[in-house]
Amino acid sequence: MRLEKLTLGTAPDSWGVWFAEDDRQVGWSTYLDEIAQAGYTHTELGPQGFMPQDPARLRDELAARDLTLCGGTVFAGLHRGAQALDEAVEACGREARLLTALGARHLVLLPEQYTDQHTGEPTQAGDIDPEQWKALTTGYDRLGRVLLEEYGVDLVFHPHADTHVDSQERVERFLADTDPRYVNLCLDTGHISYCHGDNIAIVERFPERIRYVHLKQVDPAVRDKVRAEKLSLAEAVPMGVMVEPPYGEPAMPPLLDALARLDTDLFTVVEQDLYPVEPHVPLPIAARTAGYLRGCGLGPVRRWPY
Repeated sequence: MRLEKLTLGTAPDSWGVWFAEDDRQVGWSTYLDEIAQAGYTHTELGPQGFMPQDPARLRDELAARDLTLCGGTVFAGLHRGAQALDEAVEACGREARLLTALGARHLVLLPEQYTDQHTGEPTQAGDIDPEQWKALTTGYDRLGRVLLEEYGVDLVFHPHADTHVDSQERVERFLADTDPRYVNLCLDTGHISYCHGDNIAIVERFPERIRYVHLKQVDPAVRDKVRAEKLSLAEAVPMGVMVEPPYGEPAMPPLLDALARLDTDLFTVVEQDLYPVEPHVPLPIAARTAGYLRGCGLGPVRRWPY
């Protein structure tokens, strides 16, 4: 299966960037320098505020490295109701303006975690009631409509471990309860596998809803240890639960073949959770990953020097 309609990118998460500012992360300029060195040509913005927020400056910084913007990410706790929706509309509006100024149109929305991203401690209940679920799904419909009608930006929802939409069952329920005109899926292959889901089954059951992809693999042995010990994602990531291909699940060649059968243009963005990580670690991992995916037929990947 040929992969011409799949475009490879990467994200700040692959450099251990989870927050707009953090002393344990590389800065945005180092990140941009190194993704170009690793061979990537497309990038996401990362956590809101991590990259320069002035469109002209960001355009110049990307152009200096021959990089193209493919998307942005925002967290939203829409199960909390009207105020959370208002906050998300404001935050997503800012992100959408930056995206469209640089020619991108995908905004990846992640549900709020119920564990602390630093400590892993619970911050709220792991389950929500029917009223909160309705607030979640109708909130995403409303947010997606605002993004599409006011900015021309597509909302792609990102299932995530330690959130209220994590397992395959919850993802499928979310898709059934949201409007495909305004809400579609960013399939994060690592988070689905982390929760013992079947990525290819989701692709085949909801082909029209797959609009964006985060490529990620999970180490099944570490995943099973995490589950047995009831650990949080913040505890699992430093244990190496997310790994570079081809050392984890899901297997990449059959997954890429399933995505190619959709016969639609898709960004397939490498996003290997690494926080926290020593600054010298991500670049060689990312370069090996780019090379492996190029060997699978996915690109573009450029050779150094860029």
